[in-house]
Amino acid sequence: MANTSNKISNPQVEVPTGVALNDKDYITSLLTCLKEMEKNYAIVMSEASNEKLYDTYRSVFLEIADLQRQVYELMFRKGWYSLEKAPKQKINEKETKLSKEYQDLELEN
Repeated sequence: MANTSNKISNPQVEVPTGVALNDKDYITSLLTCLKEMEKNYAIVMSEASNEKLYDTYRSVFLEIADLQRQVYELMFRKGWYSLEKAPKQKINEKETKLSKEYQDLELEN
């Protein structure tokens, strides 16, 4: 994996440029669609009117979530998706904030 500054990424697979769609365009569109479907299924599961319907929605949700993850990992391997390395201080601040919010929730119950 190439690491420049705070970026975590793989070497990018080059694709043709121009007005015609390329592999990166198609897979980016697919990833966007799967993310939206995953969010929508999370909502629809919470609104299921009975257990059988919930189980059906949950099964589809899990399949979409797995497929979304596979597409993301493919894009990452091809260098079309990169991550940013977070500084330790930022991680610690977030952990402290979330821990306090969790404690506040426990105190309310």
